Amino acid sequence: MDCFHHHGHEIALVLIGGVNYYTGQAFDMKAITKKAHKYGCLVGFDLAHGAGNLHLKLHDWGVDFAAWCGYKYLNGGPGAPSGVFIHERHLGKSDIPRFEGWWGHDKSTRFQMHDKFVPTATAEAWQLSNPPIFSMASLLASLEIFHEAGIESLRKKSEKLTSYLELLLKSELKDHITIITPVSVRNRGCQLSIRLKNPISNIIDILHKKGAVCDLRDPDVLRVAPVPLYNSFDDCHQFVHILKEILNGS
Repeated sequence: MDCFHHHGHEIALVLIGGVNYYTGQAFDMKAITKKAHKYGCLVGFDLAHGAGNLHLKLHDWGVDFAAWCGYKYLNGGPGAPSGVFIHERHLGKSDIPRFEGWWGHDKSTRFQMHDKFVPTATAEAWQLSNPPIFSMASLLASLEIFHEAGIESLRKKSEKLTSYLELLLKSELKDHITIITPVSVRNRGCQLSIRLKNPISNIIDILHKKGAVCDLRDPDVLRVAPVPLYNSFDDCHQFVHILKEILNGS
């Protein structure tokens, strides 16, 4: 936060990821927003790794805008529609610089084809084209499950799952790995980023063959995410067992 103290009045926009894709660190978006607004900055968050992962309160936190994809934690599949949040204090304004399209024009006069843009009084004012219907159908099916389960319940399970995975990794693989994701559950989502002390070039292929799906960021970081909607504590246990076999050369 020291950058605001020294340069805050020179900053027009604060735009960062709510959850770092590499380390899995979740930032204190409420605190960042409050601090940035103190210096007159607009605040936006890239929530590609936050939506469907964290319990977000963008409106209550005062965030100006945010954007996210629908295919990661929201389970919409490849090509799923993205989403945007615009705080209500910015709605209905026609003087905001932005890409403007017919689909963002006020619906009551849209077909009159006037030469002046009249924004829809919702986040739809930022919409440039029609949504892909088939992709929306699969995303809607997922969001209905999220609604039924409740993000509060999912987040509670997520904290327990990730903490359990962390416990197993530290007890079983402490000589082989270092976890670079923050220890505090408040400062992370469900992802743990694991740095391998002795990287194996084809480790992802080996993991896949053994039934474990995760991600490698070259040269030595595995990103593992026990997702509360469909992963279990047994999945965590099996993953650590499989990884231990691989790292021990079994």
